[in-house]
Amino acid sequence: MPYPDGFLKNRSVIEPNKYAVISPEGRVINVVPGIKNCAMTILASPKLGAGFVQMVGTVSNTGKTTIPYAKSENVEAVLFVMDGKGSLTVTVDGKQEKLEEGGYIYSPPGKGIEFNSNGDGEVRILLYKQKFIPHPDPAVKKPWIITGSIKSITERIYDGMDNVFVRDLLPVDEAFDMNFHTLAFLPGGCHPFVETHVQEHGAYIYEGQGLYLLDNTWIPVEAEDFIWFAPFCKQACYGTGLTRMEYIYSKDCHRDEPL
Repeated sequence: MPYPDGFLKNRSVIEPNKYAVISPEGRVINVVPGIKNCAMTILASPKLGAGFVQMVGTVSNTGKTTIPYAKSENVEAVLFVMDGKGSLTVTVDGKQEKLEEGGYIYSPPGKGIEFNSNGDGEVRILLYKQKFIPHPDPAVKKPWIITGSIKSITERIYDGMDNVFVRDLLPVDEAFDMNFHTLAFLPGGCHPFVETHVQEHGAYIYEGQGLYLLDNTWIPVEAEDFIWFAPFCKQACYGTGLTRMEYIYSKDCHRDEPL
């Protein structure tokens, strides 16, 4: 890594147990056992205050898992191929899929995710895991493997606003205690109100720029920034660039809160 041009800079803003914006210039590569020939960075974990672990990284032409990722009892996981020219062969509980840019797979609790590069180019991925909360009704079926591509999901208008669009990656079904969505703002688009809710999010911006309200502070954000929102953190966004702003984010859902 060369010496910097000018003063050291980092746009990240970290407020543990409240929110965080982690910009790319301050990230380091983490060694993750069982993931080989991949440059992975852990973005969120319980050490920050998050109820999940999320990482981003590049899978080389020889990148692969040597043990299934997140194969622990009551742990569920998601892999999303953010971009790149290559492809991955991904296996969950014996089900094998080829994933390219925009592709994703959800691993039910206890199954874990295996992947290996097909040697046709690098790809960047998001990896996510959290503890699964079972549904209190034993008659509700267990979550199942979901795989697909955001390129084949039709966008819906978000909350009646014709310049904001959403896609659901997982079924809206009480079997699942989480979902992943993409949210996109055309220039000038915004949330219809300032949200304050029990759900937490981990959001990765992969296109455009915006202005995000986090707690009581408006923070400029842009492509390659990661945002973590704690429960009840005030939040809202304006798309402020010349092009569309879009990010992928996690959400816990479909469960009551314990006392």
